Amino acid sequence: MSHSDPSESAAAKHAPINPVEHAFETVVFASRWIQAPLYGGLIVAELLYAYKFLIELWEMIWHINQQQETVFMLGVLGLIDVTMVANLLTMVIIGGYATFVSKLDLEGHPDRPDWLTHIDPGTIKIKLAASLIGISSIHLLKSFVNIANEDLEQIKWKIFIHLTFIGSAILLAWTDKIMQKDRKH
Repeated sequence: MSHSDPSESAAAKHAPINPVEHAFETVVFASRWIQAPLYGGLIVAELLYAYKFLIELWEMIWHINQQQETVFMLGVLGLIDVTMVANLLTMVIIGGYATFVSKLDLEGHPDRPDWLTHIDPGTIKIKLAASLIGISSIHLLKSFVNIANEDLEQIKWKIFIHLTFIGSAILLAWTDKIMQKDRKH
């Protein structure tokens, strides 16, 4: 029975590979940076959502004395909706960039999100699904508050879509749980 030298196994792991293959793999790995402008675009979209929020808030402030409570409540729900979409964008930007492009050097930063330490594509999908359910809930609530002016067929579709989001989130979480269990074995 022979004991192999640890340096031999390390050398085998780092054996020279075909230079063409190495160059191609370098290009493939570097291609992740193609996503960086996409995340930059999402940051611009988030700025536009912040602008939209401020415009809607200003309109609410300006017309507060003329608004009925229902209209005011619909305005507040609209602000919550914009905020939830902005939260969704933040999760996609930070989580996606850190997962697919490059690690974020945030060690020791006091505002570092806790969820960033255990983020992976499965977790991002579940968080996105949960955010979509929240956004869908706000749209449904807006329809229920304003039911006198809503088409019942449209409300049925909104409920169906909402239930589809819930079912999808449950299936995603269940699938992720199974995959996590398989990784532990």
